Amino acid sequence: MNFCIIIPAHNEEEVIEKCLDSLINQSYPANEIIVVDDHSTDQTAQIVSKFTQVNPSIKLVHNTSSEAHQPGEKIINAFYKGVENIEYAYQVICKFDADLIFPPNYLSELKANFEANSKLGMVAGFCYIENEHGQWVKEKLTNDEHIRGPLKAYRKQCFEDIGGLIKAMGWDTLDELLARFQAWETKTLPQLHVKHLKPTGQRYSKELAKRFGSALYQMDYGLVLSFLSLLKIALLKKKLSFLIQGLTSYFKAIYKRPQKLVTKEEGRFIRNYRWKKIKIKIFKSHE
Repeated sequence: MNFCIIIPAHNEEEVIEKCLDSLINQSYPANEIIVVDDHSTDQTAQIVSKFTQVNPSIKLVHNTSSEAHQPGEKIINAFYKGVENIEYAYQVICKFDADLIFPPNYLSELKANFEANSKLGMVAGFCYIENEHGQWVKEKLTNDEHIRGPLKAYRKQCFEDIGGLIKAMGWDTLDELLARFQAWETKTLPQLHVKHLKPTGQRYSKELAKRFGSALYQMDYGLVLSFLSLLKIALLKKKLSFLIQGLTSYFKAIYKRPQKLVTKEEGRFIRNYRWKKIKIKIFKSHE
């Protein structure tokens, strides 16, 4: 089973070496590792270049992009720059972040799970962050069934069935929902602990809430589900402003009506699936 890994990287000089070291030392190696230097102003490209000189599976690609922070769009544009440079046939395509350290058996475990279940479209481990006591603990930003954005791995047919990755905020939620809509299964592997060197919470910005609120409208969540999604993140981040700004953005989207990211049928499926999961959680909490 051939793996192609694409790593968008913007100013990752402090972490990219550790990430690549972990990937070239996998018990089951990737056929191709494409690092997309996305307009870095530090030593990211030079560090990756040293790896390419000794490891033929690693390729460095340069991408010119805006300096502006564009959650979703910027990173997926860089990802597709990598897709354009794939040279080998692959069965699994991965979008990994540059600030991760993978255990040596990571790819072999993905391979085993893909081969054991032909309907498995996406699979991943869990991100772990270092706490103030120097302990590595699971990064808890969403439910354990969700495959986090830094760790995406897709069977090729699933990737094609969902139409690839959408260049918009919310792409890393929408991909799983559309995979399920297309009758693919997704799976998380608790035994696979991936060290996340730059925790997601550190990247919070005021614009994130605004973009997320608009994205929920475009994903056709509806008002109540959008409110619950924004509230959950606000509680996790301990920032009430995230809820307020997100809701304001959602209502602005209702007025401006930006183009939806899903069809009516897909939107209906997404809402039904979300409500089903909520009912299951409520039922379990009363057991």
